[in-house]
Amino acid sequence: MDLNFTPEELAFRAEIRQWVAENLPKDISHKVHNALRLSKDDMQRWAKILGKKGWHGWAWPKQFGGPGWNAVQRHLFEEECALAGAPRVVPFGPVMVAPVIMAFGSPEQQQRHLPGIMSGEVWWSQGYSEPGSGSDLASVKCRAERQGDKYLVNGQKTWTTLGQYGDWIFCLVRTDTSVKPQAGISFLLIDMKSPGVTVRPIIMLDGEHEVNEVFFDNVEVPAENLVGEENKGWTYAKYLLAHERTNIADVNRAKRELERLKRIAKSEGMFEDQRFRDQIALLEVDIVALEMMVLRVLSAEKSGKQSLDVAGLLKIRGSEIQQRYTELMMLAAGPFALPFIQEAMEAGWQGDHIGAAHCAPLASHYFNYRKTTIYGGSNEVQRNIVAQTVLG
Repeated sequence: MDLNFTPEELAFRAEIRQWVAENLPKDISHKVHNALRLSKDDMQRWAKILGKKGWHGWAWPKQFGGPGWNAVQRHLFEEECALAGAPRVVPFGPVMVAPVIMAFGSPEQQQRHLPGIMSGEVWWSQGYSEPGSGSDLASVKCRAERQGDKYLVNGQKTWTTLGQYGDWIFCLVRTDTSVKPQAGISFLLIDMKSPGVTVRPIIMLDGEHEVNEVFFDNVEVPAENLVGEENKGWTYAKYLLAHERTNIADVNRAKRELERLKRIAKSEGMFEDQRFRDQIALLEVDIVALEMMVLRVLSAEKSGKQSLDVAGLLKIRGSEIQQRYTELMMLAAGPFALPFIQEAMEAGWQGDHIGAAHCAPLASHYFNYRKTTIYGGSNEVQRNIVAQTVLG
């Protein structure tokens, strides 16, 4: 196992770094580096810039319009984007549903949906969780009943991230109640402009409208929008979740946020506190360890070896690290981290005399990141999966 990058890989990194520096809008990178609210326009503007280059689907093979990069090149691309202050690509289209459509979708579905995902024009949402089905997705109750050449969908999804912007949503739906739960689920692609689709906001503790409830009331979905075979959706869902959990780890963002933590600690005088510096050092060690685990997986992929199924491990460690750096930022800022009223923050009322502006978003991010150990399959459930499949 060689964790050192080759000269060719280092040249590739330099090429990506230069391109990102020339094409990433400065107003967007400023927001990312300072944890300010990103609008839909900010996120989609960057997606379309990547799309024009053919990089919005940076992990896609060439046959579907992607760059055909190997695992190491994909990692270097993600790292350079993160360190430059690029927004995290909204994953539901290019990272989640696109690989499912490539692997299991019909040629017609691939031709219809993949170009819009690559260009950044079409916004996708995820319809997995329900009020009674989170980590236990096999218990989904949203029902799709086949009626001739269409499905009639009734039910509810919840915690639908950025669903208020969604053009399409991919859903797990119950199509058979007579078999064991995992065997009666199908994977449907639903146009969110269809009659009967209602999106209701869930306003979070930090005041953000990030997640939603989505209701389906006799929504007619063409049967051609079924991905793969009916009642095989559980297989496709597991395939997608492996991509989601690896994506959640996001070691590159953790490296960027570590540097932000150091800047905040120095600005607030906490970097002189030996005990606080120890906590930063411990976090940095864990981030390096997470990166080494990612590089081990990449090394195995590059050499053609079958790596362990570590998606759950990456999700566990990555999500815990995200919670720790938001907590340490709060501790560094002390009482100045308390305000999290978005309107006041955007108005710039936090001046240097009453608390630096970099402290303003810290409380909202701390609250928001409490979710990371729950979504994508709670860490408790992931530990059980790792114990069974990896440790035996």
